[in-house]
Amino acid sequence: MLQTNPYNSPSLGADLRALRKARGMTLQDMGDALGRSVGWLSQVERDLSEPSVTDLREIAKVLDIAVSSLFRRGAAPAEEEGYVVRAGARRPIGSRTAGLVEELLSPDLTDDFEMVHSTFEAHSEIVTPVMRPTQEVGYLISGCLDLEIGGRTFTLAPGDSFRIRGEAFRWMNPYDTPAIAIWVIAPPVY
Repeated sequence: MLQTNPYNSPSLGADLRALRKARGMTLQDMGDALGRSVGWLSQVERDLSEPSVTDLREIAKVLDIAVSSLFRRGAAPAEEEGYVVRAGARRPIGSRTAGLVEELLSPDLTDDFEMVHSTFEAHSEIVTPVMRPTQEVGYLISGCLDLEIGGRTFTLAPGDSFRIRGEAFRWMNPYDTPAIAIWVIAPPVY
């Protein structure tokens, strides 16, 4: 009988499947990278088998995500599961970049997009540009943020929005206050 781990999201398997597919990996590719069978991985993705914490660390490494993104902060009531994400129950996600805190606003990663709450700490930046096979749009809620997209730099103020379509980008917050943005990414990458 499968025991329930209160730290795993009930959509863990679906999220893992979505992340694997977003990276263009087959079950065989993922199984080979993990040294595990396709059958085991298929059971994990269908929530028929629960991976250990060590397995989750290895899966996160293969998917290039923070292992914390595979855990949830608080359990949603059954009637809200898959529909509502309360502020105190957001899952931390992201690339572990210093100065950036990202939380998943979407209930899970099974949709065609993901919505992320991003906090860019004061005087922080990502030095190496990021390029993803995605379309991304964002809306700055507070603070100011500089975005370099495709070699062009833009300064964003509260209420400004932006779009990135598969171009190299990086962000900088040289200002004295954190910048907070809502970021929508398709397909999900975290």
